[in-house]
Parts: sequence; structure tokens; C-alpha cells
Amino acid sequence: MTSGVWLLFGVVLLLLLLAWTGWTLTRLSRLEDRVARAWTALDTQLQRRAGLAEELARSYPAAVGEERAAYLAAFAADARDPVDGDRELAENVLGRELRELPADLPGVPAALRTDLTGTATRVGLSRRFYNDAVRDTRALRRGRLPRLLRLHGSRSLPRFFDIDDRPGNLPATAGRGGETSR
Repeated sequence: MTSGVWLLFGVVLLLLLLAWTGWTLTRLSRLEDRVARAWTALDTQLQRRAGLAEELARSYPAAVGEERAAYLAAFAADARDPVDGDRELAENVLGRELRELPADLPGVPAALRTDLTGTATRVGLSRRFYNDAVRDTRALRRGRLPRLLRLHGSRSLPRFFDIDDRPGNLPATAGRGGETSR
């Protein structure tokens, strides 16, 4: 082979590497935007759940029990702004307390119970979407060439957000004739 063929081969290889690098940078940027949007959605649902829990504790302490209402309000406040900085732990404690509430809360409006149940479902979905975005981002950034070329710059890897988001005991919605469905 002549030197012209080798040069052409080298230029084509360089162009392919540049095209792949551009595609990968675009993909990384989109994934990081996806992680940010998913975190915003998850944080919104977690804040909503904490707000509803606090409303339940403060407005209906007789329905949940005075002592449990005090704990629920404290756990909701901690979930909004964790004292020790461990948001996952604070959210797990709040979630566990909400799951342990009885299904029948006398005096609590059906709308609040429905909001709590719906928010719990949205927390689970939002967490899954967020963790999927984190997984995809981490997988792309951990590839051999992206690491070698340091395509991520100095950004740290996004972290998974693992909480126990099993559904609780609260009835989902009011059924026909005033019945509640489970």
C-alpha cells in the first residue's frame, strides 16, 4: 500500500473517531439532562408526600393518634430537610411511618387519603425513572473510550436513590356508594 492510502485510511479513522466522540458527548449531555429532570420530578413528589404527611399529622392528630401524629410531623419535616443530610434514610423513615398507618382513618377526608396514596405511587414511579436515567448515564460513562477520553469532564457520577417505596395501607380511592377500594 502506498502512503496516500495509509493517509486516507488514517483520516477516515480520525473522522470516525470524531463522529463517535460527538455522538457520545451529545448522548451524555442528554442523559445528564434526563437525570436532572428525573431528579426534579422525584424531589417534587417526595416534597409533596412530606407535605401531605405533615398536613395529616397537624390537621388530624386524633385520627392517627396524638403520639403518632407528633412522630409523623417530625419525620415529614426531617424528610424535607434531613438533619443528618441522609435524605434516603429520612424518606425511608417517613415512608415506613405512612405504610404503618391504618387503612381506616376516621375523620380524614377521602381526598387527603387519595392524595397520599397517589403521591406514594408517583414517588415509586419517579424513583424508578430517576434510577433508570442514572443507570443509563453510568453505563455510558463507564465505557472504555469515554473514560479514556474523559468525555465526562470533572462531573461526578450520578448516584442512585434507593428507598423503600412499597405502597401503604391507605385506601386508593373512594368507590361507588361511599365504599372504599383497596
